Amino acid sequence: MPLPQDIKPINSELMDTLVEASKVEWIPQENDPERAFLKVLWTGSESGSWAVLFRWLEGYTAPQHKHLSASHTFILSGKLQVRDGTLNAGDYVYEPNGMLHGATTALEDTEYLFICNGPVLFYNDDGFTTYLGWEELERIKQQHAAKKQAAA
Repeated sequence: MPLPQDIKPINSELMDTLVEASKVEWIPQENDPERAFLKVLWTGSESGSWAVLFRWLEGYTAPQHKHLSASHTFILSGKLQVRDGTLNAGDYVYEPNGMLHGATTALEDTEYLFICNGPVLFYNDDGFTTYLGWEELERIKQQHAAKKQAAA
């Protein structure tokens, strides 16, 4: 039986995106390159959404921040201290737009999947210090590739 309407994509460029995460390099994070790393899995310029894997070694503390959009976190391994609770391997957290919280600390070596629908804004007592969004992640990837090429 034929469908009652045409459902072919208008954009012929649409396609699935497959990322073999095991082949993506860990990129040291600028604020603590010895204990914090990320793998950029996907950035969506059309939506502002992005997906990364984070690896934080025990003792790393991410600064306080505000979510300017909703986010999803799935802990693959390790433990994170978030606000007044602990996230363990297998835990999932949804954080709505506007979520504000203090520093997040890796209680042990931790890897987690983070999917965000927009930027995250970091701050201290003096004001905003930096942000992380799809554009910044693309810059981080480009800078890492350029450093690697220069070292070759």
